[in-house]
Amino acid sequence: MNKERPVLVIKLGALGDFVQALGPFNAIRKHHASRQIVLLTTPPFVPLAEASGYFDNIYAVIRPAWWQLKAILALRRWLRDLNPERVYDLQTSDRSNAYFKLFGSPRPEWSGIAGGCSHPHANPQRDGMHTIERQAEQLAMAGVEVKTDFDRNWLNADIQHFKLAKRYVLLVPGGAPHRPFKRWPHYRSLATRLVKRGITPVILGTWAERDVIDDIFGACPEAVDLSDKTSLLEIAGLSRKAVAAIGNDTGPMHLIATTGCRSIVLYSSASNPTLCAQRGPHVQIIRKDQLADIEVGEVEGELTLR
Repeated sequence: MNKERPVLVIKLGALGDFVQALGPFNAIRKHHASRQIVLLTTPPFVPLAEASGYFDNIYAVIRPAWWQLKAILALRRWLRDLNPERVYDLQTSDRSNAYFKLFGSPRPEWSGIAGGCSHPHANPQRDGMHTIERQAEQLAMAGVEVKTDFDRNWLNADIQHFKLAKRYVLLVPGGAPHRPFKRWPHYRSLATRLVKRGITPVILGTWAERDVIDDIFGACPEAVDLSDKTSLLEIAGLSRKAVAAIGNDTGPMHLIATTGCRSIVLYSSASNPTLCAQRGPHVQIIRKDQLADIEVGEVEGELTLR
């Protein structure tokens, strides 16, 4: 490869997908140790990317609609000016496939699924693989070895300013507003049980989950509300000190699990953990067709308190 031309990595989101790409990021960095590596991502993930140390430059783009011609032309100009020798497309979506075409001709070496790319992930069963194994196989076909055992110590932050009790459990009760069936409805009962055991429930979430969070506080005023008060790195820091974390199939639970926190993740038939389950050394998946059918006692029974 020409040493003067950079390597481009594409990973636009979402949070869970970004977390599950940390291994590939690490592998690409090691494989191209002396090269300039540039990440194309979206604004929410810039702090994680910066903290990782994997990238020399980060370009954040708000994904434009295809009718926003001015923004599309600006992205095309940036891609062509960058002129990478190789692109690792870890998004592998219709959008990132279209970015391949924005380069014009000659196009860079490309690892992904774009038609006509130089290093295709040529496995017709790829959509039936877990994200982590799928990305590892994709990179292996491009000559890059991905290892699951890599340094995650940088996923941390000072959390002293939250002034939390020594023993706390993270609760992640929310989820995408348009997918309410992915929200377990029994967090308020779980929170009160935790308090009775001397454990402080610490709630993570966003304004979009205000109704769920308020419901918990209605039953358990002893809980601590950190919704919209944490950065992604602070969530990682909180998870390293927590007794455990309990949550729905959401992006924050991917981040929490990968730090090594004891994580209990609740699934309904709306998600397939075979394809997308959180990964970490201490992850327990509980799945039933309807989340409401997962009983509080079952969740509490899986909770190992230290």
